[in-house]
Amino acid sequence: SSLCHRICPLQSCQCLAWKPCPAAAWGAESQHIVAGYSDGTIRLFSVSRTEMELKMHPHAAAVTAIAYATDGEMILSGGKDGLVAVSSPRTGMTIRVLADHKGSPITVLQCTKKQYHDFGVEGGELWLATSSDRRVSVWVSDWLKDKCELLDWLSFPAPAGPEGLSSLPPSLAAFCPWEPSTLVYVGFGAQKEALFYSLRQKQVVEKISLPYFATSLSLSPAARFMAVGFGERLLRLLRCPARDPQDYAGHEDTVHLCRFAPSGRHLLTASHSAVLLWELPGS
Repeated sequence: SSLCHRICPLQSCQCLAWKPCPAAAWGAESQHIVAGYSDGTIRLFSVSRTEMELKMHPHAAAVTAIAYATDGEMILSGGKDGLVAVSSPRTGMTIRVLADHKGSPITVLQCTKKQYHDFGVEGGELWLATSSDRRVSVWVSDWLKDKCELLDWLSFPAPAGPEGLSSLPPSLAAFCPWEPSTLVYVGFGAQKEALFYSLRQKQVVEKISLPYFATSLSLSPAARFMAVGFGERLLRLLRCPARDPQDYAGHEDTVHLCRFAPSGRHLLTASHSAVLLWELPGS
């Protein structure tokens, strides 16, 4: 963060992502990060050289979500205006802009690999975009062939005019690592719950009750664990299928970020004034 602040002190960094390492270098640490800024730019940084290598301007509004494609050859970025841009870090060009979520800020972008003919659609990349109006779009792409096809479109209803909430909880979604054709969604709705949606069955296949509306979500890549943060300064860790939820207090503010380490043995959580590192039971 000090590097980003030193290079562009007049803009605020809204989101960032590590470039994935090649499959052959599993376990290696990536040396590049991409960051999205409040002026609509995205910047690529070299960690080893501590310098900015590339600056692109694919958005007219603040960048609110960012992710690398699974091979690291494309960057997906989402704006406060709901537009999603696909840009090449090699050329610095934006090759595609998707307006399906236009009008609502993008809250999550996530990419994962798929079998080339899985779901009956060609392409080796599966990715999702989530916007703050409780909509999730799921796409299949093959960027080398300039293919990008909408696979599914989800819209989660919610009651109008909530009382007692100064602002709506965020809409969040993530692919389920242990069920590759399933995604998990949390957000404001009629019930406080996490929904497991099957892309094959085209329906919600599991619901997990939560004590409050979630403010952050992470699924372990190594075991059937899900971590959920809440505005009530609480972190819940549960094993799926849902059983024996464990609640942890330790933050003094909203738990707005939780993220499992790639090994699944540790969990990072953040609030306004603290970043906590948790060691998972049995790790």
